[in-house]
Amino acid sequence: MQGLADFLKGIGAARFGAMIAVTAALIGFFAFVIMRVTTPQMTTLFTDLSVEDSSGIIKDLERQGIQYELRNEGSIIMVPKDKVTRLRMKLAEGGLPKGGGVGYEVFDKSDALGTTSFVQNINHLRALEGELARTIRAIDRIQAARVHLVLPERPLFSREAPEPSASIVVRVRGALEAQQIRAIRHLVASAVNGLKPQRVSIVDEAGQLLADGAQTDPDQQIGDERRTAFEKRMRKQVEDIVSSVVGTGRARVQLSADFDFNKITQTSDKFDPEGRVLRSSQTREEQSMTADNNGQVTVNNELPGNQQNGGVAAKDQSKKSEETNNYEISRTTKTEVTEAGRVNRISVAVLVDGIYSKNDKGDLTYQDRTKEQLDRIATLVRSAIGFDQKRGDQVEVVNLRFADAPSSTPIAEPSGFLGMLQFTKDDVMYFVELGVMMLLGLVVLFLVIRPLVKRILASDEVAAAISGVLTGPASSDEAAPAGQPLLPSAAASAIDVATIQGQVHAQSVHRVGELAERNPNETVAIIRQWLSEPAK
Repeated sequence: MQGLADFLKGIGAARFGAMIAVTAALIGFFAFVIMRVTTPQMTTLFTDLSVEDSSGIIKDLERQGIQYELRNEGSIIMVPKDKVTRLRMKLAEGGLPKGGGVGYEVFDKSDALGTTSFVQNINHLRALEGELARTIRAIDRIQAARVHLVLPERPLFSREAPEPSASIVVRVRGALEAQQIRAIRHLVASAVNGLKPQRVSIVDEAGQLLADGAQTDPDQQIGDERRTAFEKRMRKQVEDIVSSVVGTGRARVQLSADFDFNKITQTSDKFDPEGRVLRSSQTREEQSMTADNNGQVTVNNELPGNQQNGGVAAKDQSKKSEETNNYEISRTTKTEVTEAGRVNRISVAVLVDGIYSKNDKGDLTYQDRTKEQLDRIATLVRSAIGFDQKRGDQVEVVNLRFADAPSSTPIAEPSGFLGMLQFTKDDVMYFVELGVMMLLGLVVLFLVIRPLVKRILASDEVAAAISGVLTGPASSDEAAPAGQPLLPSAAASAIDVATIQGQVHAQSVHRVGELAERNPNETVAIIRQWLSEPAK
């Protein structure tokens, strides 16, 4: 202990404090690096969580003893990357996350025996709204959804029942397409008894009305969607066939279609006089006969036996025949129904770029396309859109130089061994973090530790130099004991030695002076230490 105390006392308070500071800085820095490197890489478990789902997931993670991080006010939960898949399956087994709504699980823990019909109806409505919200959230671009259903009861003594309605509030990423909005309306209408798609209104998080709940005829909206889809499909076909000729990105196509959304029903009757068919035939014949009695009408002539006594009398005989034939004339009835959405006219405008080539200097040169090439492109466009001149279709193909020239150096895809080293974003960030840690370590080593060590070693060097100067004359006196005469050769050698020692002492003193000027604090500390030491 005495030796340790003497060692610490000999070092000095300044150097001892510097050593302690350097040691503490090294321990703290390397502890930070080790903790940072050994900390598991965190990744997202769930996003856009409600407060209820976030609290339930955190409780389950704490029960399993798994490290986690909360971000974005608890709506995002981060867990170690190697445990994400297992945790998602484990939480899904427990019904987490629920999505911020209550579904049909509301009936799992309810006591049906002591529940009134009113509570059962409310629970059924809540469950239906929660299930519809979960289904809507499964659609792409929809982050959250909330559904409100109005299912009115039929009043007493009423012949007509009020129609149900629904309102939906959604939070989306970007914008929903018209087809997706219509799909949501039909989805909700099909899940609720008696609900029509026109009675479903949709609003986004910005308060913008995406679909109103008024009972209007949706034919106009469907017609606009049909025209938009037709134009998009035809434009893509024309762009594909033109880009295969002029190159990708070197053609611009605009297509406009004029639709007729009027529904026409036409009925016509046609009679053919040449086509006769006998439907019915009726024949009637009449025959009568009368005798001549000279025009006398007497009782004798009318007696039955009187005619036998007379001669042969003259007779009148008549015959009538009548025939009626009914014919059916052939008749053709034709009913034509022309559905809405007929294409009246198509107009196409195609803009193509010219031809680029390299000259002898390696520069790109531009050249217009010939009329023959433009005519061939126009022919391909007419065939792609089903060109009909009687309908009034128009196709225009124009060659103009684009503002941006094509890139001459295509991007090369990595192949071979480099293609196998496809690092993800997380891997790149991890390597960057390690590089920053190593750089900080080198900075601390060269800018903090190295100057402190040099400063401590310089203090020892100053002390050794001063000690050598003070002990130098004593060593020279010991070389020649008093009372002994020096021989000539010995005297010459002694003079030479004295000269050399004087030069060495002078250099030492000069060096000690320089060290004292550069390190005044250490020099003062050493002198004070010598003054405090007891005389021997």
